[in-house]
Amino acid sequence: MFANSYFSKSNSFRAYVTEPVDCSTGMIVVIPCLMEPDILETLRSLQECQPVEGITEVMLLVNESESCSTEVSDFNLQTLSSVKGWLEQNRMNKLRIFPIGPVRFPAKWAGVGLARKAGMDEALYRFNQLNNPDGIIVSLDADTVVESNYLVALEAYFNTHPEDAGATIRFSHRTEGMPDRQVKGIRLYEQYMYYYKHALDYAGYPHALYTIGSAFAVRAAAYMKRGGMTRRKAGEDFYFLQTLTQSGHVGEIESTCVYPSARVSQRVPFGTGPAMKKWMEGSDELEVTFNLQAFTDLKFLFSERELFYRSMGENLSGLVKSLPEPVCAFISEEGLTEDILQLSMNCGRAEIFNTRFFQLFNAFRILKFLNFSHPRFYDKVAVKRCLDELDKIEKGR
Repeated sequence: MFANSYFSKSNSFRAYVTEPVDCSTGMIVVIPCLMEPDILETLRSLQECQPVEGITEVMLLVNESESCSTEVSDFNLQTLSSVKGWLEQNRMNKLRIFPIGPVRFPAKWAGVGLARKAGMDEALYRFNQLNNPDGIIVSLDADTVVESNYLVALEAYFNTHPEDAGATIRFSHRTEGMPDRQVKGIRLYEQYMYYYKHALDYAGYPHALYTIGSAFAVRAAAYMKRGGMTRRKAGEDFYFLQTLTQSGHVGEIESTCVYPSARVSQRVPFGTGPAMKKWMEGSDELEVTFNLQAFTDLKFLFSERELFYRSMGENLSGLVKSLPEPVCAFISEEGLTEDILQLSMNCGRAEIFNTRFFQLFNAFRILKFLNFSHPRFYDKVAVKRCLDELDKIEKGR
């Protein structure tokens, strides 16, 4: 079996689902669930999807911390009862929904990252039983609904892109019944995400992605190769997807859409929920974003990267000093000159160096540069202005 080595390294793994996996199963949707009042809405949207050729499984992993309150535990028990009652009245031929839990995680690690990992590991285990490395593991959230062509669009994409390790999925946050300020806030947040992704494209970064936990899918073999989902309490989607790019190309599925909630939340330290909470409390942070000049300066660095190959001593120092001041200062602050030198010496060809350079200047380091340089070198700018500037550049190409 293709993933035996993955599970042999984890003494703690225990399968939650005991029912045998159907040999036609080609897709498994993973949904972490903690105190979710509208989970049946999510399940109904999956029920209403056009079916794919084989079986689609859904792992609904109801989870909580070992130190959670009685209120949380009671809510989760009621969720499981409601889902099981709904399933008894809704038999589905090609959709097999498995309500799991409540799963109790150690308080130190409990959170969406560990819950998503547990569900995705379960999916990998079941694909391993079929010895199907091309099985599709889909990440969804319990506050999200999907379009009716969701499953067939995912199946079609992976069938027509056999080399891709994974893909992100188009998204649009739901705003029905929300106050005007909340609607404005989530639209600003979406504009920021659009700008950030496309500004990375403009800068020449080859792995620019949207990172939404409810909007991506990955092949089982790529999930295993990447080492599985991280158990981080927040940003697990960002960290997972960015490192997944080292296992293969991560594409974009535009032919369908998921619709996450735009709700206010405090469950994680950063992300959509906390951003919306601050906005609704009066913060204006969503109005502004990273200056496009910062991405222009990164573009200069990335376009000149081949000059660093086999450069050393004064020549290397001179190349670093010739970079835009904010980039030069960041490289000095991070001590990256030595890292560039070591990377250069360890690559047999310039082409390899050019590719591996983005393992050094990856998405994590780029974000660190942006936070380092604002406001030290750049002022943040209104999101709309940034989008307009980027649009003019794109149209001028």
